[in-house]
Amino acid sequence: MLDAIAQCSLLDDVTMEDPTTLSLERFIADLTGKEDALLVLSGTMGNQVALRSHLTAPPQAILCDRREHIIQYEAGGVATLSQALVQPIDAKNKKYITLEEVQAHAVISDDVHACPTRVISLENTLNGTIMPLSEVRRISAFAREHDIIMHLDGARLWEAVAAGAGSLKEFCAEFDSVSLCFSKGLGAPIGSIIIGTKAFIKRSRWIRKSIGGGLRQAGIVAAPARVAVEETFLGGKLTQSHENAKKIEKLWTDLGGKTSYPVDTNMTWLDLEASGVDLNTFITTGEQYGLVVRGGRLVVHYQIGADAITRLSQLFKDVLKGEAGDLKKNEAKHDPEELKLKDKGVE
Repeated sequence: MLDAIAQCSLLDDVTMEDPTTLSLERFIADLTGKEDALLVLSGTMGNQVALRSHLTAPPQAILCDRREHIIQYEAGGVATLSQALVQPIDAKNKKYITLEEVQAHAVISDDVHACPTRVISLENTLNGTIMPLSEVRRISAFAREHDIIMHLDGARLWEAVAAGAGSLKEFCAEFDSVSLCFSKGLGAPIGSIIIGTKAFIKRSRWIRKSIGGGLRQAGIVAAPARVAVEETFLGGKLTQSHENAKKIEKLWTDLGGKTSYPVDTNMTWLDLEASGVDLNTFITTGEQYGLVVRGGRLVVHYQIGADAITRLSQLFKDVLKGEAGDLKKNEAKHDPEELKLKDKGVE
């Protein structure tokens, strides 16, 4: 990635002159089967630019899973930027929302009292859990029937594809817009991209500029992003992280630990409370084993190796069985409150 940055072009992306950025956008559009693409700085920016591009005037609402990033972790952007109401759904199966739930909550009305559903936003994966392609297609067909726009927060869609849930083109075909993240599991230092029709991307470029997202020398962002896609995703590195996440789950559950979600991809969710483990104790003990653990949400990437898993195994035995391992040190350097995640943490 450093080599790619050193060799990239440094022309102006706001005026669409940078070859490295334009090449990346064309590459991703072709890879996903969409007409065009637009580089953005973050997943939050990608989602918010896409939604603002779709939503032009109230009254308008976005239907989504209550746990989705667009309403829980994007600083209320759908309200401030798009002036949209959110219609949240609590998934009964605790994994993903279904067509039946969408049908029950979507507002399809021109009554003066109503706020009609204009966008259905899905997230895949959500908490590491895959929404099956079959369910996506059912919801998409319903949306098409009622002229509702489909958006996907696909920050971790790469993981669903790597797990064999469907191809990028198959998933993306069901949506009018998709946001894909280059950091997270792919490992680029920065950046996301949104995809859709040429008309959509033209408007999104305008919206991106209006919120300060235009970059002059964008090549230094685009170059490592392309390496991340080619080497990590297309190179098959994500599969090992899924295997390691399942291995970590087994280490935990074999000792009697409980989990919050199934391991479909690269996330292992330890239910510390249900397992009788105090969060502060878990954090402090983790540091004694040379690990920074900030809670029960463990996200595995392709650079997590055998040493880290060995340390996790000893940590698990320590907090669940009281059996200290040989890698444990006497002291932890930090107060657990310094390492603990401070946000609400809608999980």
